[in-house]
Amino acid sequence: MKKQSRFLLAAPSSGSGKTTVSVGLMDCLVRKGLRVQPFKCGPDYIDTKFHERVCHRASVNLDSFMASESHLKELLENHANGADVCVAEGMMGLFDGYQKSRGSAAEIAAILGLPVILVVDAKSAAYSIAPLLKGFMEFSANVRICGVIFNKVGSERHRKMLEDVCHDVGIEPLGFVPKVKEAENPSRYLGLDFSNMGAQTAASSLIGDNVDIDRLLSITASDTYSNIKRAAIGNPRNQKILVARNEESFSFIYAEHLDEWKKNCEVVFFNPEELFTIPPDTDLLYLPGGYPEKHLEALARQKETMESIKRFAEGGGKILAECGGMMYLCRSILSDEGEFPMCGILPYGITARTQDRKMTLGYRQFNYNGLDFKGHEFHYTRFTDPQPESIVQIFDARGEKTSTPVIRIGNTIASYTHLYWGDKDILNIF
Repeated sequence: MKKQSRFLLAAPSSGSGKTTVSVGLMDCLVRKGLRVQPFKCGPDYIDTKFHERVCHRASVNLDSFMASESHLKELLENHANGADVCVAEGMMGLFDGYQKSRGSAAEIAAILGLPVILVVDAKSAAYSIAPLLKGFMEFSANVRICGVIFNKVGSERHRKMLEDVCHDVGIEPLGFVPKVKEAENPSRYLGLDFSNMGAQTAASSLIGDNVDIDRLLSITASDTYSNIKRAAIGNPRNQKILVARNEESFSFIYAEHLDEWKKNCEVVFFNPEELFTIPPDTDLLYLPGGYPEKHLEALARQKETMESIKRFAEGGGKILAECGGMMYLCRSILSDEGEFPMCGILPYGITARTQDRKMTLGYRQFNYNGLDFKGHEFHYTRFTDPQPESIVQIFDARGEKTSTPVIRIGNTIASYTHLYWGDKDILNIF
């Protein structure tokens, strides 16, 4: 039976350089001629784009709040098919979840039996890392930490001190990555910026020179499992699904959603920043999230495209819009540059002005039409007054009420919540 390396890269806390190390390592593995299947723990859409860029395969989200354990196992086994290496990037700190460690990268590692490689920021620290590592190694019997990569190592002397730490606590040191400014990634709008390919190349070079990749692959290799048969979820068949897609304006799409649709449906992509007419035989128009507030002039310029979408809605067409997609359907969006008219299907205003920015973040869940839906919300924009009324009460992961509305006008359903429906037929929401 073929051996396949599988592991999860995690960190004691956010800001340890986990994404930079993950992308650099993926790039190194691809350059070695290996087929790398990337995964991302949690609902994050941005890191998955970095993964896909270097792996040339869609990165798949693994989220134990939005998906069941059986679905997570299906995702891993089905997407691991044909890969030499499966690399999952964790989120936040290893044990950080929505309620203690529930929903954390540690929980996902335990469910899927993935060994964990810790990425530790060693800057300004030496032997004090010993109790930190020991605590992480012994905290949960269900999580196997089998190695550590130290980031931001200052010198050869610093390296030797960290080697002593590993020897004393009984963990294998797999890499000592020095701090190099060229490999650091500055923050951009709601994420890191890998648009500078120089940073990505520098990160890859650093990982290749300072991480024992062969040893990492060896200690995380195991016999591959046969594919788990996907449970039948009643996905739509013989439907035409129109999906708005643009690198920034409409880009937050879970890979699993498209994979499921493409099995039995015709999926057509279009860019709302270009002239487009909605085909009359469209069964569902899906407007995913993104950053339309960064492209307001381009979107407002395409009046005929917006009018076509409005005619489709007024004619009873089914529209599902999430976050940025919902904003696009509103009356207008206010920015620091002025107010820009949008589709006008939803009679509400959105403000994206700097002075009005307010972060809203967290898991969401609700029941509608007898079905349970789960998702995630993360945005800085908000509605102007008057506020929309919700057709259903939305709760957070702890079951507490939130003010996030779900709006329905005709067959248009919209919300700030990015829904996950990899294990259900989303058309049942209408």
